[in-house]
Amino acid sequence: MAIIYKFGSRGEVVKQIQKALNLYPDGIFGVLTKERVMQFQRENGLTVDGLVGPATLAKLIPFRLKKSKRVITDIIIHCTATPEGKHLTVDDFRREHKKQGWSDIGYHYVVYLDGTVHDGRNVDIIGAHCSGHNANSIGVAYVGGVARDGKKSKDTRTDEQKAALLSLLMDLRKLYPRARISGHRDFSPDKNGNGIVEKNEWIKDCPCFDAKSEYIRI
Repeated sequence: MAIIYKFGSRGEVVKQIQKALNLYPDGIFGVLTKERVMQFQRENGLTVDGLVGPATLAKLIPFRLKKSKRVITDIIIHCTATPEGKHLTVDDFRREHKKQGWSDIGYHYVVYLDGTVHDGRNVDIIGAHCSGHNANSIGVAYVGGVARDGKKSKDTRTDEQKAALLSLLMDLRKLYPRARISGHRDFSPDKNGNGIVEKNEWIKDCPCFDAKSEYIRI
């Protein structure tokens, strides 16, 4: 189901919509935001309904992918090992990864809870997300992957994240038509099989769903 932002909607995506419309970004889809959305729709040949669905959002906030100069053979999906519902940003992960001695965030793209896609490490630079497979891969992570209790792996993707991941992967497929789409666990399987999150270790079930099967038709 397509995600639609409308009168009464709130959140980070609404802020981005407002910024694109040169409005104060308070994150609340009110009367003024609706009026400006309708004006934008009229000016761009879109259905004038004041609703920000996929077509309007794509014109308002186009996410342009850069093609890597590296040869890409794999697109690898991850979770960030974050408890369900906890919002973290690229900058948060960048700080954490640098503490581990990395030069930058390990992922190339990060999908937030609200479905917005954010650039991580420059795609021209080898990532740090899948040991032994970084040189020729693109790392994509969604925020989440751990139950609220912080103890077990779980597919915590919101509807917005599921839609955004699908759209992002379809766009990446256009750039890298021969690249395989897989989950991290397809390269680093859970040896004990219990999905328990050990302290200071990656989730062995990452990304906590069968990415290879889910995206087989892309």
